[in-house]
Amino acid sequence: MSDRQILQAMSGLMAGMFVAILAGTVVSNALPRIIADLGASQSSYTWVVTAELLAMTATVPLWGKLADLYNQKLLLQISLGLFVVGSLLAGFSHEVGLLIFSRVAQGIGAGGLTALAQVVMAAIIPPRRLGKYAGIFGAVFAVGTVAGPLIGGVLVDTSWLGWRWCFFIGVPFALLAIVLLQRTLKLPVNRREAKIDYLGAFLIVAGVCALLIWVSLAGNSFDWASWQTAALTGGGLVLLVAAVFVESRVSEPIIPLGIFRNRTVALTTVASLFVGLAMFGGTVFLSQYFQISLGKSPTVAGLMSLPMIMGLLISSTVAGQIISKTGRWKAYLVAGGATMTAGLGLLSTIGSDTSFGLTSVYMAVMGVGVGMLMQNLVLAAQNDVAAAELGAATSVLSFFRSLGGTIGTSVLGAILANRVAAEITKGLTDAGVPAGGGGAGSGAVPDMGTLPAPIRAIVEHAYGVATGEIFLVAAPFALLALICVVFVKEKPLKTTSGLQRLADEVDGSDGSDGSDGPDGGDGADAGRTGARGSSRTAPDAPAQPVETG
Repeated sequence: MSDRQILQAMSGLMAGMFVAILAGTVVSNALPRIIADLGASQSSYTWVVTAELLAMTATVPLWGKLADLYNQKLLLQISLGLFVVGSLLAGFSHEVGLLIFSRVAQGIGAGGLTALAQVVMAAIIPPRRLGKYAGIFGAVFAVGTVAGPLIGGVLVDTSWLGWRWCFFIGVPFALLAIVLLQRTLKLPVNRREAKIDYLGAFLIVAGVCALLIWVSLAGNSFDWASWQTAALTGGGLVLLVAAVFVESRVSEPIIPLGIFRNRTVALTTVASLFVGLAMFGGTVFLSQYFQISLGKSPTVAGLMSLPMIMGLLISSTVAGQIISKTGRWKAYLVAGGATMTAGLGLLSTIGSDTSFGLTSVYMAVMGVGVGMLMQNLVLAAQNDVAAAELGAATSVLSFFRSLGGTIGTSVLGAILANRVAAEITKGLTDAGVPAGGGGAGSGAVPDMGTLPAPIRAIVEHAYGVATGEIFLVAAPFALLALICVVFVKEKPLKTTSGLQRLADEVDGSDGSDGSDGPDGGDGADAGRTGARGSSRTAPDAPAQPVETG
């Protein structure tokens, strides 16, 4: 495909990804106002974020497997439809329970978009050229991440609109993406018999949800050492062990366990888990810090995130262009891991009295690291698996990154809430005010505009101290991600697309072009592609009829 054809095919994908990003970012600056308006607690604040991440995490493997079996364009459109339903429900919510439920629907749709967009990219673009287009996706990510908080802040600050439009605003973009996908994305659909492992899917989803619910509620709704902890962790582990047993014996597993024998996939998967823990867990509370600790409006809080996003945009675009030109990628993974670790370490020093100029530098450093690391982990894994497993491998990385983000958000949210409560209680005691005075110590997210000045200062200090602490907790996970990528072996990037490689594999050829050979015992390709090294009988024809959809 020419660059123009690829860009046309990617237009709907980019619109869909913009929608998925907007779903999370447009709400970030509005959440303090939403939670205060609904009379909910800090725990509910965390759950509104966690519910979407949990649903997205639990369903990503299923979307990835479906992408290997069925019409990927239709699956993308279904996921966008689910996003529309969830957005409408969220916009009409009048209590926090319905809002959390609607975020689950949004999360299921976002899970499809997260997995499928990267699968389709790998199908139509060779890994050697993928870096350049991954940079374009990085730009879309940056625009969505910047525009979301700004749009959300403006909507919240505009009296005749309000926070409900933070959910409604994404609906037109989702509908546009569905239309663009129908008109621009043409993919060959291989017709073959397929069986969905529904039992395995249920066990995976149930096991992950049990563990994530435990992480979210432990220390708040019940003690870490309690019968609820034993029930949720024990039940979750039993379900996941049963899932492994089922997955190892079915013909069409949701997560093919064999791909973990590939060292590149195994290491990038673990690294993605730690990236999710560090990045999502560390940054999701920044907007709350800007608004509560620094006293900024939602609109200004959106503008204050620009340094991190610009760092991410520049590094992902530049690194993608260089990787496509040179074919070398490992150095950017290592540099990204080191830079992200340094950025989190710097952010751990912030407080309520830290200047915005200094905070901007710290955020930019972290953004540069994330930009070099996150997308290139997927590139490394996609380059080293059989084309028939692109969907599974991509969704596994997305799954573990989302899993890390969900765990990080829950755990760090609990740490934040406990530290804020402790700091506020200490501050009130030192000031001679009974705990809970002024409504600041009740556990609810405070409405700063209603607090007396002395109590407001105590709350600002508490959120500043607590926010710095959660970055300190997140930094070691970024260091573990760096250690993982150091041990990833750099292999030449393939110059054929996923669709071409799939046709080669069905034909019984290795599809190599001088740079694609498998590596010793590392390659998952070797066990999947049939007779390696056999001559090709029909070099340009697919092995079975296909239709364009």
